[in-house]
Amino acid sequence: MTKETYQLKGKCYGTDANPNSGWINHKGMWITNIIIIVILKTAFTIIPGISPEISWTLTNVVYNLGSLFFFHWVMGTPFELNQGEEFGGLTLWEQMDDRSEFTPTKKYLTAVPVVLFLISSFQTKYDLTQFIINFASLVIILIARLPFMHEVRIFGINKRYSDEE
Repeated sequence: MTKETYQLKGKCYGTDANPNSGWINHKGMWITNIIIIVILKTAFTIIPGISPEISWTLTNVVYNLGSLFFFHWVMGTPFELNQGEEFGGLTLWEQMDDRSEFTPTKKYLTAVPVVLFLISSFQTKYDLTQFIINFASLVIILIARLPFMHEVRIFGINKRYSDEE
């Protein structure tokens, strides 16, 4: 298996070092992320009885919860390609970009919830209840993406067995 790389400002980032996370750096992933948000918004908008304001809050919260689950909760890799224990106890976020921080993809995936929060807050006319819900959702996803949270398991939640001493 060859490893594709790209350079940005003198730093080299791998795209296929790990088949579980290599797809995230491919061209269509960023657009797909936006399409997912549009589909969520459309789905919540067409449900009878849900106001446009509530649909924005639901879009924000569901997107952030889904992102939290897929990027920060699920551990390991579904592929058995002689990866051993290297990626076994890491979340997808921790596996991305050869464990480098502040890569373009990670910056993008951190900016999307912020922009979605701003749009949701504006569209809900800064209603206090919805603002608190949207803000709490944003804070949870942003804390999970900060570098100091790399391989940190709060209260032992999602702790791999090999971490026990």
